[in-house]
Amino acid sequence: MAKRKTAFVCNECGADYPKWQGQCSACGAWNTLSEFVVDPATPARASASASRSGYAGELADVQRLDQIELTETPRITTGIGELDRVLGGGLVPGSAVLIGGHPGAGKSTLLLQTLCRLAAQQPCLYITGEESPAQVAMRAERLQLPRDQLKLAAETDVERILDLARKEKPKVLVIDSIQVMFLTALQSAPGSVAQVRESAAALTRFAKQTGTVLLLVGHVTKDGTLAGPKVLEHMIDCSLMLEGSTDSRFRTLRGLKNRFGAVNELGVFAMTQEGLKEVKNPSAIFLNRADDIASGSLVTVVWEGTRPLLVELQALVDQSHFGNPRRVCVGLEQNRLAMLLAVLHRHGGIQVGDQDVFANVVGGVKVMETGADLALLLAIVSSFRDRTLSRELVVFGEVGLSGEIRPVPQGQDRLSEAAKHGFRKAIIARANKPRTAIEGMQVIAVSTLAEALEHI
Repeated sequence: MAKRKTAFVCNECGADYPKWQGQCSACGAWNTLSEFVVDPATPARASASASRSGYAGELADVQRLDQIELTETPRITTGIGELDRVLGGGLVPGSAVLIGGHPGAGKSTLLLQTLCRLAAQQPCLYITGEESPAQVAMRAERLQLPRDQLKLAAETDVERILDLARKEKPKVLVIDSIQVMFLTALQSAPGSVAQVRESAAALTRFAKQTGTVLLLVGHVTKDGTLAGPKVLEHMIDCSLMLEGSTDSRFRTLRGLKNRFGAVNELGVFAMTQEGLKEVKNPSAIFLNRADDIASGSLVTVVWEGTRPLLVELQALVDQSHFGNPRRVCVGLEQNRLAMLLAVLHRHGGIQVGDQDVFANVVGGVKVMETGADLALLLAIVSSFRDRTLSRELVVFGEVGLSGEIRPVPQGQDRLSEAAKHGFRKAIIARANKPRTAIEGMQVIAVSTLAEALEHI
């Protein structure tokens, strides 16, 4: 067996060295050198064609774009509707999917539920590196899942895992988790940048060559981002993030990257004694409002992936007892709140510079788009003036720096979703005004922030 050649590359400037050292001589950065394989070892009698094989196992042919046959990508349905929605319709053979999340979010539970159902239809292999087989079996029994078809192995050596996969020939392969996998050719510890990158590359190469669906479990850092090198997110086909606080039983699965479907698609689950249960109508959960609506509460419609979602925004404006008033956001972007407050003062004539402003999205969902700008400002004004808004009012629209109300995508679908949930009045951007009236709903189209404030 030929010896593997390794090098140490600086993550800052890209300079390479034959051995590890504390400081990069090129850029002067400390502790930025990571080990990686330069020339993977191959058997001495390997043929020249094998050493020149491509990423998918064979040399690529040159074709014109119009010569490529367009066929529908086959998908494997998981049996969990919310998971299939985020994946874009199901699992694609030969794809690599990375699922990240905080400890206790339910990553292993979701994958175990999926594989126990899929194992009855096609061969599946679950590789556990953090738990023993007995622990996985106990969880499956606790969740009342079928255990007679799924095959399980406890292994962290990537080369042995590939040997098992070639022997069992599974259609779906789960690696739990990629941070504990290692290659014996690398001297670094499992979880390091080099080990995570090379282990993921070897597993992804096997998935592409054999048409196996590869599901990787990834850890997150304290900042909430996926641990490991950034190249890990580039080499995989789909990146999912399972989010949810420990004090809430609801979990949200968001698609951060998807080569086979929509990005930022959102799936909602509820954690129960029998595992994660899909929530088919998440708007009903996020709109669980109190009987007596207080000031500062307003409903908006956000667009998540391919469907609208109704969420409740809450704002609290209170007299500040400190020299520097606080701006606190939960589920919203704090810098955008500061910008909107400046627009409110300049173009709405309302000064809250000496007030503490707190903004919250009910239900733990994170609002990533700008379509909630107008609703947030109206909720702030409602709390500041201590005046309640109508329960049947829904608001959406983007607010510009000059005080104009800009349209948002899919305005007609948002209004239709709000009408289904009993809302009878809407304040939207003038450009989003529907051409045909929506039965039972009064639509107020505004062009500026001042016009919106007059209607409340």
